[in-house]
Amino acid sequence: MTEFSTRPFASAETIRHVGEGLLARTLPKAEWTHEAHLAACTWLLMERPDIHPEAELPDIIRSYNEAVGGVNDDTQGYHETLTQLYIRGVRHFLAGARPADLLGAVNVLLTSPLAERNWPLMHYSREALFSVAARREWVAPDIAPI
Repeated sequence: MTEFSTRPFASAETIRHVGEGLLARTLPKAEWTHEAHLAACTWLLMERPDIHPEAELPDIIRSYNEAVGGVNDDTQGYHETLTQLYIRGVRHFLAGARPADLLGAVNVLLTSPLAERNWPLMHYSREALFSVAARREWVAPDIAPI
């Protein structure tokens, strides 16, 4: 597994830029990083009560992917199980951390085990997580509960 260093956000405005760019489908593809995924989810949960991520984020991500030239199919683009897993993980993190502000919440989240790129593999085998079924719909963990 390749090691990646955590890239914290410098301001809440930068986090909002990511979230708003995702919703508007204007965020440059190069800015849609692992950290940006987590930051956008945190922003939605903390500051956008008008959006229900479990129901709305799938179509938001699919349309964003298409807007930046991506494809959503059985091997690339949107992944339902990963999206729902991270929404659950971020919700759980926020419930336990009870952060006072968006910037603090995101940057603490980025130092947590949830932000490690192999976190989903603590709950799923590679075969289950990267299956076509998991990409298309929610698949329950096959190794450990969330």
